[in-house]
Amino acid sequence: MGKETHIEGYSEIAQRTFSDRKRTNILKRAEQLTIVFLLPKVPQFISPNVLTLIGTFGSALVFLAFVLGTYLAKWYLLLGIIGLGINWLGDSLDGRLAYYRNIPRRWYGFALDIIADWIGIVLIGFGYYIYAENGTQIVAFAFVALYGWSIIITQLRYKITNEYNIDSGFVGPTELRFIIVFILIIEVLFPGSITYLAGLITIILLIINIIDSLKLLKLGDLKDKNQD
Repeated sequence: MGKETHIEGYSEIAQRTFSDRKRTNILKRAEQLTIVFLLPKVPQFISPNVLTLIGTFGSALVFLAFVLGTYLAKWYLLLGIIGLGINWLGDSLDGRLAYYRNIPRRWYGFALDIIADWIGIVLIGFGYYIYAENGTQIVAFAFVALYGWSIIITQLRYKITNEYNIDSGFVGPTELRFIIVFILIIEVLFPGSITYLAGLITIILLIINIIDSLKLLKLGDLKDKNQD
């Protein structure tokens, strides 16, 4: 009985807090379970806006990790792992907390989330730009540009399908954070490897964006035909 009640409680909370978006990422189940577990534990004085600010602070911490890694010691890059964890906490719980507390501001939250995501990725990209060796800063620029492209794709898909999905297939923001964590750890152990790994991730992101853009154009074409 206790287990069944727990499952029913999870389903009820999950339905309410994730009703505004569709997730397809690999870590979807684990991520949603963690969020549902954390939501009731968020102190009442912490609002969704405060969580958004906390998430941005996490991105700033990643930026700081790159700066300290550049001018002091490479092991400071590990500070970025903490920053990414804080970023996930704020970014993943802010909108979910609003739905959990039944105080959603759909369009305000939507706009704020996009703005915060963009500020966060610029901070991380700029941090890597400072850390990158001469001639490889272009990778940082490309990463930020491609991430911005993926944000645009998400908004256009929402406009066409009226379904908000922040994932590209099995990969979403959470998976990307894990990839960056892996890159930071490998760079501390094997200095210089970040150039190749970041370059590889940038190429993969380019391929994903091209595929998603083609799918988006097909969706737009299909919607046009259905409206004729």
